[in-house]
Amino acid sequence: MQGWVHSVESFGTVDGPGVRMVIFLQGCPMRCAYCHNPDTWQEKRGTLTDAEELIERFLRNRSYYKNGGITVSGGEPLCQVEFVTNLFRKAKKEGISTCLDTSGVMFSEVLLKEYEELSAVTDLVLLDVKHTDNEEHRKLTGYSNDATFAFLEYLEEKKIPVWIRRVAVPGYTDEEDELLRLGEYIGGFGCVRAVEVLPYHVMGLSKYKELGIPYRLEGVPQMEAEDAKRCRQIILQGVRNRRNRTDTTA
Repeated sequence: MQGWVHSVESFGTVDGPGVRMVIFLQGCPMRCAYCHNPDTWQEKRGTLTDAEELIERFLRNRSYYKNGGITVSGGEPLCQVEFVTNLFRKAKKEGISTCLDTSGVMFSEVLLKEYEELSAVTDLVLLDVKHTDNEEHRKLTGYSNDATFAFLEYLEEKKIPVWIRRVAVPGYTDEEDELLRLGEYIGGFGCVRAVEVLPYHVMGLSKYKELGIPYRLEGVPQMEAEDAKRCRQIILQGVRNRRNRTDTTA
């Protein structure tokens, strides 16, 4: 089976545990205001690639991937769910750890059979929760967050470990009350094993200029690493608040 691949990072250290081969797939329905890869938006672009070719590439360099594996990102990898499933199935046969980096936006119970097959060969999900407020989520991405939360509930049911991710954008996704709400919400899920906050940066700005696409956050400053750490601590406080309440009422 073939899939549309945007690019491959051979030595990824921030997209799952250990050192990983990170495969960025082409295609994404959302138009996140702070997306740094607008060149991944269009479907059926990039390079049409065999799943076997990607596995062979990993195996040739397997000694570098100690404690790591393969992460599939995007774009939005769930736009090519059958290809990801095929790739992960082959990876598991080789004893390779599999990780899916997604917003969950494509999740639908209509495609439950496809997701059952994918979940059977997925070891970890990095779930990007862009905003807990539905309207703010729509403003940021053009889409509701309903599918994201439905996917998290599905992962809880399947007992698949999840790392929650948030890109902290000054003035947009770093508001204390909303971060606390995010923490309190995810605190109710046993599948959530970690929280990562990524500081907003403008390294992808040149791509917008090259593609002739207006950049909606023009002038918004990059977030400092210390501020991103503060955002993470607020989310974790929300998690503790939720779990403390649960312990008290148990």
